[in-house]
Parts: sequence; structure tokens; C-alpha cells
Amino acid sequence: MLSKGVKYMLLSTFLFTLMNVAVKYVPHIPAIEIILFRSVVSFFMSGVALKVQKVHPLGKNRKVLLMRGAAGSVGLILFFTILQEVPLASAVTLMFISPIFTAILGIWIVKEKVNPIQWLFFILSFLGIVVIKGFDFRISPLMALVGLGGAFFSGIAYNMIRKLKTSEHPLVVVFYFPLVTLPIAGIYSAFNWVMPKGLDWLILLAIGVLTQLAQYFMTKSYQSEELAKVAHLNFIGILYALVFGYVLFHETFNFMTYLGMTLVIVGVILNITYKSKRSQLKS
Repeated sequence: MLSKGVKYMLLSTFLFTLMNVAVKYVPHIPAIEIILFRSVVSFFMSGVALKVQKVHPLGKNRKVLLMRGAAGSVGLILFFTILQEVPLASAVTLMFISPIFTAILGIWIVKEKVNPIQWLFFILSFLGIVVIKGFDFRISPLMALVGLGGAFFSGIAYNMIRKLKTSEHPLVVVFYFPLVTLPIAGIYSAFNWVMPKGLDWLILLAIGVLTQLAQYFMTKSYQSEELAKVAHLNFIGILYALVFGYVLFHETFNFMTYLGMTLVIVGVILNITYKSKRSQLKS
């Protein structure tokens, strides 16, 4: 039977995939402007939910919450950037390295151990990224670095969520994202504004709502389970991206690119399988 943490992550992954598709439909809108709309929606949705549940919006561990908000903001800006520039599945695969960064950074941030064999799994996943970059010429070196940078900052954000554990309400954790992001995205957009037209408004609203719900369930998942037990479930997002990318955007890949994606997925799955077995033996 699936645990609550696993169920939350599966739902979060699906909602994030729908959000990714929506971002691809507005390539003419700057990534930071999209995030501005997403942050406005999140700010009001979180604020209303916090008021209804009578939860103090600023929380207790404000330093950690601010770090989570800042890291999440940078990670999302970088991710939205590559979503608009490279094929959907490639962008998602690049960001899929975030569980690896989450595990590695977790050594120092939340003091979770990484065993020597796990480094082999990490290398396997990074090798997959190298293969994808080498055989998918639609991905420039700059975009590859942007994708890895987004994954790195997402890894920091996930560790901050884990560090908070059950000390903060999930809505408070989510609320800090727009709280930190709005000033940054607002100032940038004021000088680089592109006026949305027609369906753009509906798509931007959908991005905000989908991301808000996805962030909430992701936060619930990371607070319910050990990082290594749920972080790998993001790999399902690659499968979703392949299907949506092919059906909606007619994106196809060569054999080597599929091989690279497979290496990334296998590396992460081996890591989580090993980690889970170690946890079972200790309990």
C-alpha cells in the first residue's frame, strides 16, 4: 500500500507536468513574467488558505523559510527558462537531476548519509545528462548549465523543506515562495513587460493554480517521508513529458537521447532502491 508521502508526490508530479505544458504554450512571455503571475496567484491562494485555517503566515523558522523561498525562486526561474528553449522531455530530464543534488546537499544540510555505492548511481545519472547534451543538438551548452543550475537550487529548496520537517504548516512553506519572488519578478517585469493577449491570460492563471497545488502536495510529501524515499518519484514526470511533448508539440528524439534519459532514471531509481533497503534493514 502506498504511503501518504508517495501519494502526495505522485499527485504533485502530475500537476507539475500540466504546469510545464502550460509554460510551453506561452513561449513569447518572458520566464520571469510568467513567474510573476504564478507568484501573484500563489500569494493570494496561500494567504486565503492560511487565513481560513488560522495559521500565522510568517511561521517560526523564518531564516530557513526565506532560504527555501529564495532557492525555490531561482530554481523555478531557471527551469522556466529552459522549458521555453528546449524540448519538454529534455527540460524535465535536466531538472530531474534535482533529487541527486537533494541527496548530495542533504549530507550537510539535514545530515543524511550517502553511502559510497550511491556515488556510482549519481555518476550514472550525470552521465545520462552528458549523453543527452551530446546527442540532442537542440540543447546548447548554456541551456544545459541553466538546467543543472535549476536542479541545484531546487535541491537546496527541498532540503530546506525537509529541515523544517513538521515544525511549519505546509501552506506557510509554500507562502514563502511568492513572498520572496514577487519583489524580484515584479521589478524585472516592470522594465521588460510583454502584454499577454487572449488565451495567454487563462494559461497564466492555470500556471499559477497548478503550481500552487503541486507545491503544496510536494511540501506535504517531503514533510511526510525521508527525502530519498520520495524524491525519485519525479522520474514519472519524464514519462509524462515524453507523451505530452510528442502529442502536443510533435517532439521526437534519437536513440542516444532516449538512452541518456534512461541512464538518468536508472541512476535515481538505483539510489532510492538502495536507500530504501538500507532503511528497512535498520528498522
